[in-house]
Amino acid sequence: MTAPNSNSPTAARILLVDDNCMGLCARKTVLEELGYRITTCCSADDALEQVGSNSFDLVVTDYKMPKMNGVELIKRLRKQELSIPVILLSGFADTLGLSENNTGADIVIQKSSNEVGNLIRSVNRLLRRPTKKPAISQSSPRPGGSKANRG
Repeated sequence: MTAPNSNSPTAARILLVDDNCMGLCARKTVLEELGYRITTCCSADDALEQVGSNSFDLVVTDYKMPKMNGVELIKRLRKQELSIPVILLSGFADTLGLSENNTGADIVIQKSSNEVGNLIRSVNRLLRRPTKKPAISQSSPRPGGSKANRG
């Protein structure tokens, strides 16, 4: 699998969110070895702060966290009209029926012995695809000015 060189200034920036420090550290190590630039957060609130003040190419979040779960975090990110791709990780994905259709995530990964391989493939796939531009707001000005300015 190919990934950016860690010396490359274009290495993708990934935000990892998980209240489990051991899982967070393990995923960070794996993705950094592939050359990605990683920022970690131990809560969804911290993640929202990071996204508000930094630019990320991808967010990887756990589902089960105190105060705000991963699905709630994804909803908040989508409300901000961010086109950032999101991977949702959960040990409960199968049990709870979590899917891309009902979570807002681009990819949902079940935590298992295959998690690392699935995560690497998913990260590489999402970062290779063209980014979607946020939808144009209803209040955006139209070319040629507003109706009031037209003669």
